[in-house]
Amino acid sequence: MKKLLLLGFCFLTFSSINAQNPPSVEDGLFSVNILTPGLEYEYGLTNSSTLDLSLGSGFAYRKGTFGEGFGVYPVFGLQYRYYYNLNKRLEKGKNISNNSSNYIALSGTVQGGKPIIGDLEFTEGYFGVIGPVWGLQRYFGAGFKLDLNLGAGYGFNESGGSFFSPIIGLKLGWRISN
Repeated sequence: MKKLLLLGFCFLTFSSINAQNPPSVEDGLFSVNILTPGLEYEYGLTNSSTLDLSLGSGFAYRKGTFGEGFGVYPVFGLQYRYYYNLNKRLEKGKNISNNSSNYIALSGTVQGGKPIIGDLEFTEGYFGVIGPVWGLQRYFGAGFKLDLNLGAGYGFNESGGSFFSPIIGLKLGWRISN
């Protein structure tokens, strides 16, 4: 009887040690971006999806026959991200902390047409783009962050115009908290 109890105890112990929880995204990542100054907050929704909110700036430069100009504009962004390779990265022994993984997302961005800094003013008060993107996010060392996403989207402006727009996002920064 003692051997049976010992065998049962060992079985339960080893099965609980070997049981692995599926990898999950981290919740509440707050970071600051330096390439395009701004703040970003990523909120976990499920084990593999997040809602990423960003408030920052965008830069534009134009040179033409009527002169040249630049502008720094306010930008608000929202992405619903699905991280699709958390398991694969974990199996290969790669870092998945702070949602360091690849993702697909539905991305939406609205940008003002009047610059905060600079002299390049658009005729529209605002414009935006919405569309699918593929991206990767990596955190290194003490919280250095790289986030790149690429896609194609539907653009719109204040006067009701629409256009095709490539979506290119590159963010470099640091995690502040999680």
